Amino acid sequence: MATTRKGKKYARRDFLKGVAASGALASTLGAPSLAQQVGAPGATGAAQEKSSTRSRAIEFPRNFTGRNLKMIAFPLGGIGTGTISLGGRGQLRDWEIFNRPDKGNTLDYCFPAIWAKVGDADPVARVLEVRLEPPYEVTSDGLGAQNAPGLPRLAEATFTGAYPFARLAFRDPKLPVDVHLEAFNPFVPLDVDASGWPIAVLRYTVHNPHNAPARVALAWSVENPVGDAGRQAAFREAPGVSGLFMTNPFLPSFDPFKGSFAVCALGAPAGSVSYLRGWKRAQWWDGVLSFWDDFTADGALDSDSRFAMPVGSLALTQSIPAGGEATVTFLLAWHFPNRTPERCNWPAPESVPSTTVVGNAYTERFRDAWDVSQRAAAELPKLEARARAFTKALESSTLPPAVLDAAVSNLSTLRVNTCFRTADGEFHGFEGCNNHAGCCHGNCTHVWNYEQATAHVFPSLARSLRESEFLRNTDTNGLMGFRSYLPDGKQILQVAAADGQMGCLMKLYREWKLSGDTEWLRRLWPNGRRALEFAWIENGWDGNRDGVAEGVQHNTYDVEFYGPNPLCGVYYLGALRSGEEMARALGDETTAVEYHRLFERGSRWIDQNLFNGEYYIQKVEGRPESRVPAILRNQYGAGDPQSPDYQMGSACLADQLLGQVLAEVSGLGYLLDREHVRTTLKSIFKYNYRSTLSEHAGLERTYALNDEGGVLVATYPGGKRPEIPFPYFGEVWTGLEYQFAAHLAFEGMMTEALTVVETLRQRFDGERRNPWNEPECGHHYARAMASWACILAWSGFRYSAPAREVTVIPRTRRQAFRCFWSVPSGWGTFSHTLKPESQRVEIQVNEGTIAVTRLAVNGLAKGTFSKASARLGTSVVGAKLKQEAERRVVTLDREVQVTPEERLEVALTA
Repeated sequence: MATTRKGKKYARRDFLKGVAASGALASTLGAPSLAQQVGAPGATGAAQEKSSTRSRAIEFPRNFTGRNLKMIAFPLGGIGTGTISLGGRGQLRDWEIFNRPDKGNTLDYCFPAIWAKVGDADPVARVLEVRLEPPYEVTSDGLGAQNAPGLPRLAEATFTGAYPFARLAFRDPKLPVDVHLEAFNPFVPLDVDASGWPIAVLRYTVHNPHNAPARVALAWSVENPVGDAGRQAAFREAPGVSGLFMTNPFLPSFDPFKGSFAVCALGAPAGSVSYLRGWKRAQWWDGVLSFWDDFTADGALDSDSRFAMPVGSLALTQSIPAGGEATVTFLLAWHFPNRTPERCNWPAPESVPSTTVVGNAYTERFRDAWDVSQRAAAELPKLEARARAFTKALESSTLPPAVLDAAVSNLSTLRVNTCFRTADGEFHGFEGCNNHAGCCHGNCTHVWNYEQATAHVFPSLARSLRESEFLRNTDTNGLMGFRSYLPDGKQILQVAAADGQMGCLMKLYREWKLSGDTEWLRRLWPNGRRALEFAWIENGWDGNRDGVAEGVQHNTYDVEFYGPNPLCGVYYLGALRSGEEMARALGDETTAVEYHRLFERGSRWIDQNLFNGEYYIQKVEGRPESRVPAILRNQYGAGDPQSPDYQMGSACLADQLLGQVLAEVSGLGYLLDREHVRTTLKSIFKYNYRSTLSEHAGLERTYALNDEGGVLVATYPGGKRPEIPFPYFGEVWTGLEYQFAAHLAFEGMMTEALTVVETLRQRFDGERRNPWNEPECGHHYARAMASWACILAWSGFRYSAPAREVTVIPRTRRQAFRCFWSVPSGWGTFSHTLKPESQRVEIQVNEGTIAVTRLAVNGLAKGTFSKASARLGTSVVGAKLKQEAERRVVTLDREVQVTPEERLEVALTA
């Protein structure tokens, strides 16, 4: 995110570099006036008791009206295709399909229109959007002429959003028909190609409530977006699709705008479509005037007219009987293949020009936008049905609405320009998006550690990231560059991040655990082992090989922590445990034993030396420059390693136990003392959570303020803040809030967990912020996809493919619980029903399959059970019940494959 200072803009890390060199932070962050920020655990007394004005419970799906439509930008597009966003008024905004982010990029003319005539009454025409709201003086020309703001629009609407579907119910007292819009792009778990179509589907349903028939026309007008001079459009028809195909043959083949675009109507009745390949005149505002006159005259367009302005219009006109309704589906499709490192702001290797075309995977699947349109017309019914099945599975869940809203809304980040797939099919991700460029390139390991969406919803994307990290960005000495270049695999960044590298090892284990693909693990493990043992290099993170990371540790706070600390230290413990399990799976018991020895020793040491009775702290240990390997140090940290600033010290850090969260997800067990972990979570909630930030003195970037609540990155409860603490300590990051909420839920602290999620999502109310864009260092920040961990934590669903074991331990007091699940081999829903006389689990598959031989449920749940029975479809399966610690484990007498045709039902009874 750009930081504005004295009229200038600095990228986050350029800004930090400047202030670090000048010492500019010293006079501000060390000021005594920061007592509120670093001392008391939050607003107290009346300020703490006063509830936020945004305290209304979150719904799912969420509804927005009035002023809460203002900030909405709902991304429409596929994985790796870029997006066009649907605004809260029903307008299209933020055209970001040209191989880079483009916030605010709107075509000069792009709007839908409706014409309706009922019986003998006069026709009514409107731009099919809600009226613009103040302020109106936005330029020296008022609102200007772009998209004809002075044309009549509709009075109001309700926007309902549950990704990937958005719905608008328009209302206007003078429009004689009722109109609803549904917009979406197919989204199917596990299937990246089915979820990677470069299209936006806009489906309008018009209802005639009168006793007389109605004649209704809907039209979309779109400026040709393919470059500038030389733009052309042709009307084309094919089975099931009619539309305008827009190109520009005069653009050079390497131009980033070289490509094509299409505006189509799907399944239009014969004779119902009319069009303008371009508007008739180009001077002054003659073009929009001629279009409006043509359309409002009779609801059809003069398809044979000549044109001078590159704005095309497509209309569909039909009759609707009294009391009847009609549906019109418009399709926008695009094809822009020329992605380059320079265009999207991703550095290229020194040996490769930054203008090298790395391409897009989606443009390898289609010839052009017309090919996209034809194939979409044929395949959309099946794709839509699959997407609706996913939505139905989610909406049928008994999870708290705020948890569903948070998890599903952030899946949209996979579709925006934060993420893309190059022509070779590989997946890449920025940290986020600046307004007109990617922000912080390179699949940044320490940021992408937080998200859980790829591994559980699109595991092939997670595996692509692991292959980049271990096969193309790990050096022979085990150093993993924490950022990659494009094209990938031609140069390795010679700086390692301790939290990033150790977290990648935990994720490697997670991917193997979910998939059971041991051959894939065997291919990556040699570099995985090197990456883990890189911690042992001389003066390294664990140079004395005692299981404690005490070296110089670059981390997600863009500085190095000197000395043992919980953030990197717990990651290291998790990496040792993951390495132990992976080595053992590959037959290397000697290595597994050594990793476990270090884990045990390190875990004991951290509990004994870093736990202060409430939470874990850092022991700051400076060291001479000669003992700081250059490959462990980036450019933004302490200038004097012997007396380092930018440390956490005695901070209560919101993500100090992130490594434990990853361990929970993968079933690794506790990395530290269980009671210490629970006490730490209680302390973070006590000291870092604020129900209101009105008294918080935040001096860094501001993502929450005033009556809003949130979880601070760090606090210093004892007032022992270093004079110059680490950057960002007083900020509020949604990614940290989600991992904290998930961890609270994993530990059964459900009230606190839900409070964190609801407080967070209330900030994204459509008026203050866009509910489908959670920023940090950039829009649509990848770290926020940690929200998917909340579904994992609340549902208690976990799968071990090597063991064919499903764990179902919902964190809820509901007798009947239902939730969505997904693993690399399939997805579906499960239900868990607990009664005094029985405990029942049903696993249903929507797509794919899941192999099961063992099922584990909560062994502490009420009821005494001694028998188990199981059924796959109509077939009885033998089952035995055994109590294992806090779990009841059912072992089937054979492996079963649960499929859409045969669900698995397991019952425990007395």
